[in-house]
This record gives sequence, structure tokens and C-alpha cells, in this order.
Amino acid sequence: MKNEKAVVVFSGGQDSTTCLFWALKHFAEVEAVTFNYNQRHKLEIEVASSIARELNINHTILDLSLLNQLAPNALTRKDIAIEHKEGELPSTFVDGRNLLFLSFAAVFAKQRGARHLVTGVCETDFSGYPDCRDIFIKSLNVTLNLAMDYQFVIHTPLMWLNKAETWKLADELGAFSFIREKTLTCYNGIIADGCGECPACHLRRRGLEQYLAEKEGVEKK
Repeated sequence: MKNEKAVVVFSGGQDSTTCLFWALKHFAEVEAVTFNYNQRHKLEIEVASSIARELNINHTILDLSLLNQLAPNALTRKDIAIEHKEGELPSTFVDGRNLLFLSFAAVFAKQRGARHLVTGVCETDFSGYPDCRDIFIKSLNVTLNLAMDYQFVIHTPLMWLNKAETWKLADELGAFSFIREKTLTCYNGIIADGCGECPACHLRRRGLEQYLAEKEGVEKK
């Protein structure tokens, strides 16, 4: 894959930034695409742009504001609380988001002569989002190839990793401090370690603490 080109679906968060570093290691040329869907924390677009500039990555922002109109949820409406009730999808789930993101990224990639798409979806710590499942990604990959008569490969480096393992991968890629200090995962729009209160921050911090504890244990042996 080293002589090929990839497009990374990029939000500026922990997962997509880890995937960006992964792509830089595995592909000769990497571009990043970010979607503006009038999300609750628009700072993520600025963070994504800043990271892309620092890494000297060609970065494109695409307008997907129609998604905001179609799928009201806690990530697109400030008057909808961020919550996860037992037996229900989290209020942060955006119907069709990954379907649309990857479909538009594929159209973009074909115009750029790229066959590889990289996304940070994960079935291990996926909060119940159906469009983060491996079966969905494999199905969409087939559909995109048929729809455009083009052989895409969708890569999901984090699919079977928990958050601790995602931190470990970042460390192995030499990007641990970068990702910890410069990414935005927090639903309340606070960079780095975030607000510490929202579900995204809890997941990120729990994984970080687990990885650091495991790393310390290995180093002491």
C-alpha cells in the first residue's frame, strides 16, 4: 500500500487522528476530508484544519448541512440533552452519518485517484451506533464499488480495539502526546482531556488510564 493514496475521514478527534497517523505510515499520499454538518461543537472543524496544517496534509471541508436538517440529535441541537437510556440508541447518534460521510468521501477519493478510505469507526467501544459495525462497513464497501465501478478498500484500523488499545496504537505510531494534547473528542467542545463529564470524555479517560496503568506495569517488569 506504500505506493498508493488514501483519504481519511477526519474529525480532529482521538480516533480519526490516530487513523490519520496510521494512514501516513501505510500510504504514499494521504488527504483528509472533514464534514461540516452544523455540529454542536464546530470547534472540531478548526481543530481538524489545524492538525492537517501541522502535519502538512491536504485537507478539504465538505458541506453536509442537510444532515443537520434531516437528523436532529444531541450533536446538532443544543436543546437536546446528551444522554444514553438503557435499551435505546444514545441521543448523540446521527442517523446515516457514517453512511453519508463514507459515500461522499468515496466520491471525493475517486476524483483524487485514491482507492483507499480510512475511518475511525469501532465496534468494540461503539456506544451502540449501528453504523460503526464491521458488517455495515463491509456492506458499504461492496455497495460503493458497485455504485461507482471502482475498487475502493475501506480501512478500519480501530474496529476491534478498545480505547486503551487505541491509545497504545497512538503510542506505537509516535503520536501519543500529539493526540492527547491536540485532538477534540469532548461533546462539549473542550480540546485535549475535555470536560471530563460527557460520555466521550469518560470513554477517552478510562481508556487512557487503563493504557497508562498497563504500560507502567510492563515497564516495571
